[in-house]
Amino acid sequence: MVEHDALSATREAYDAAAPVYAQLFSGELRDRPLDRAILSAFAEVVSASGDGRVADLGCGPGHITAHLDELGLAVFGVDASPAMIKLARHAYPGLRFDVGSMAAVNIADGVLGGVLSRWSIIHTPPHELPVILAEFHRVLAPGGHLLIGFSAGDDPSHPTQVFDHTVAPAYRWSPDHLAAMLRESGLAEVARMVRRPQPTDRRQFQEIHLLARKASDA
Repeated sequence: MVEHDALSATREAYDAAAPVYAQLFSGELRDRPLDRAILSAFAEVVSASGDGRVADLGCGPGHITAHLDELGLAVFGVDASPAMIKLARHAYPGLRFDVGSMAAVNIADGVLGGVLSRWSIIHTPPHELPVILAEFHRVLAPGGHLLIGFSAGDDPSHPTQVFDHTVAPAYRWSPDHLAAMLRESGLAEVARMVRRPQPTDRRQFQEIHLLARKASDA
């Protein structure tokens, strides 16, 4: 099976950038109380729904996976970059990390209590995103939750906007448009967190977290 060029290019770019990326972002939650809060809320709703496992899809060097583990979740990480997974396994040897694609997760149907996708969709070409959202829906158990984080576009009339990401071509999304795509995939929005850019932020983009739930009778 031949991988799509965008996935291959993104994987190779992150393989090359993995050590620097891990160093830059290993402590990112320290100064982000709102991010910690939404991750804590995600952990709480997943735990309340049962004992299902959680997949951190696009886990990078594993620091957010480790944070979810500290919050009491039975979590494992998946990333397309072998170099990122190697770093994650070294940094967190007690956790499970697998090389894999969000578009074809090696997990049975309906077995996960939660899926985290934190800035892992930003490199996905817009026409390919419905396949990934359908995969999120497939692996979630009825009543399971998805927390998806992404950079927001500033023009509501444009569902997506390209931006100059350091590692690979990337896209910003209209929050309402992405929420509508989630609904079409069978994932209903439960809550939304909007973080407005601070004056010192390099990119003056809004950052969005959408919390969505798969129907209990799905």
